[in-house]
This record gives sequence, structure tokens and C-alpha cells, in this order.
Amino acid sequence: MRIILFAGKGGVGKTSVAAATGIRAAEMGHRTLIMSLDIAHSLSDIFDLEKELLDQNKGRVIRVDKKLWIQELDISEEMEKNWGSIHKYISTLLNTTGLDGILAEELAILPGMEEVSLLLYINEYARKKKYDLMILDCAPTGESLRFISIPTTLEWYMKKLFKLEKTLAKYVRPVAKRIYDVPLPGDDYFETIEYLFERLKGVDQLLVDPEMTSVRLVTNPEKIVLKETQRAFMYFYLYKMNVDGIIVNRILPEDIKDSYFESWRNNQRKYTEQAEKYFNPIPTFHVNLFKEEILGYKSLKRLADQIYEKRNPLDRFFEGKPYSLVKEDGEYRLMMTLPFIEKEDVQLNKVSDELIVRVGSFRRHVLLPRHVAALKKVKAEYKDQHLTIRFTGEDHGKGEEA
Repeated sequence: MRIILFAGKGGVGKTSVAAATGIRAAEMGHRTLIMSLDIAHSLSDIFDLEKELLDQNKGRVIRVDKKLWIQELDISEEMEKNWGSIHKYISTLLNTTGLDGILAEELAILPGMEEVSLLLYINEYARKKKYDLMILDCAPTGESLRFISIPTTLEWYMKKLFKLEKTLAKYVRPVAKRIYDVPLPGDDYFETIEYLFERLKGVDQLLVDPEMTSVRLVTNPEKIVLKETQRAFMYFYLYKMNVDGIIVNRILPEDIKDSYFESWRNNQRKYTEQAEKYFNPIPTFHVNLFKEEILGYKSLKRLADQIYEKRNPLDRFFEGKPYSLVKEDGEYRLMMTLPFIEKEDVQLNKVSDELIVRVGSFRRHVLLPRHVAALKKVKAEYKDQHLTIRFTGEDHGKGEEA
């Protein structure tokens, strides 16, 4: 089974590329599901499906062709199915502040709830081996990064805070009821969280397994878009996900000779060449701007032909390790690939068994093996797009800044 994520800045054509990839895979005989990870779904619009069909199958898997299905989650349905007690408690809590009941229910849909619901489906389908290929049509870059960080964040919460919160609530609840009018979460609230976490177990390993999962970044030959693609590339590497292709979309065809487009075409040529240099040795796929809107099965199939030509989209076009931990000469070395940043952008902290890597406003918690976390001395060096962190010495039980 394969999982392919298509990510990038909003408006670059991710959904079209994801849909086209799905068509190519399905026509090659692979059972293929395309899932929209964007709250503002447009996957069904790209396939130009009838509204009646969508209304009848809201949130469910819809068959598009013999071996091709799509799914756009309905957040209201997912709230009821996966978040019942949690959503109910948060709604009640907000209602005590004086908010209208309906407004409280809407505000109780917290960031991350839909992403967790998507991860639950991905984990379920992977366990059942229901499809040969799952294509994930990601939301714009920032939301995509939140999506991939959720398994690590939840694991950190369950290990560090959950048991403490559950115990405190158990002992404080009887007293709080008598002196405090704000409700504390009940046992069903904590049971729901535990149940969700159990259902998510293993999904983090699915996402970082290069044999199974690849990220393909969709970009346009423009300066600002290319910059964001570089950032996305670095963040996916920080989360140890394998990027195996860069799709440079909407390139003006060379046969356009109108002088009006001359400057635009020259700029596009420059940024396309830059993309190849930036991401080398990861392959880049060049896709021309279509004359008409890409809409419906036939035009998506033409797009797939241009992207992949005779290649199989399930192939792994590149495989590299974003970071690795090795032991040499009596010291442990954690080596991370962090391209497109300056040395000053990186901040490190070692606290107990965690290494906290901060790049700009983005933070990644790396849980260290016990024998590595026990070492006192930590040194770091950033050179040639690689961050090397050395662990040596004896532990004295204190966290240190690196």
C-alpha cells in the first residue's frame, strides 16, 4: 500500500494534481482513494460531480470510476461520531460564559479536530488494506504542517499531561461542584480522549515510513510561491517525512510568442531553473498551463499524462533520510537535514528525554532514546544544510540548553 500527500501554498493546483494522480493510478489497476484534507473542499468540484450525488453521500466515500473513489469529510458528522463527549463538554463550558447555545457549539469545534478525524480514517483504511493507494489532498502549507504534527503532539500530551489532568479532575470535581459554577470534565470526556488515542496508534509510523508514504510538493514558478515551497520542504524533513517529487505547475508554454508574456515567461524560466537547483537530487516535474480550466475526468487525465508521461505514480521517485541517529567514537550523533535556513534560525533545547528543535515559529519535539537522553553534554553544529547534534558525557538528571 502507498500513501501520497500533495502539499503546497494555497492556489497552486494541489487538488488538480492529486485528482490527476488518482486517475492515472486507478487506470493502471490500483484501487485508489483521494481524500481531501482541506476544510474548504474542492475535490468533488474538480471532478465536476453532480450535487445530488454529493448530498446523498455527504462525508462518505464516493465512487468516481471502477477503481477510483473520493472522500470529503463532513465536520458535523465527525463531531458526533468521534468527538461526542469532548465537544459536548467544551460547548457546555462556553455556554456558561453567556454565549448562545448554537454559537457555543460552533466555537467548540477546535483546531485539529478535523485533522484527527482524517488521521483516524487513514489509520483505519491502512489497517484494513482497503486501497492500494491513498492520495491526500492537503490544505495550504500551514494547515498541512499542523496535520502532520498532530500525532507527535497527542503522544506528548498523553505521556506528559493526560494522567495528571484525569487524576486532578477526579479529586477536584466533587469540591468544585459546591463552590464553582464552571463544570469540570467528566469520566466520559477522558474516556473519549483515550479511545481516540488508541485508534490513532501507529498512524505516526505510517506517515514517516518512506516505503509507504511520500510527500509531493506542488509549486508555481514564482518567487513567493517557491519560497513557501522551500519552507514546506524543510518542515516536512523536520518531521522525518520523505519528499520524493516537486511539481512545478502552470508554466507558460514555449509556443506562446506574444510579447505581452515575454517578461513573465523569462521570470518563470528563471524560477523553474532555481527550483531544480534548490531541490536537487529530488526530481522536478514540469506542467504547462492549460488553455482551459481543468475540470472533469478527461481534462484531469490529460494533466496526468503531462505530469507522469509513462511513469507509475506509485513509484518512489526519490528516497532520502531527513535525519538519523548513529553512534561513533563513543558519542551519539543526531543528524538532521534542514535546508533553506540560516544558522541563526535554529534554537535547540534538551529537556529531560526530549530534544526541542525550533526553526522560526515552528517547533518539533524529538523524543530521545533513554541512553541518549541520559547524556549530559550536548553540542550542535549547522553546516551545509545539515544540523549535527552530539551527545556525550554523563547525566546528572538535568535538562540543558544546547
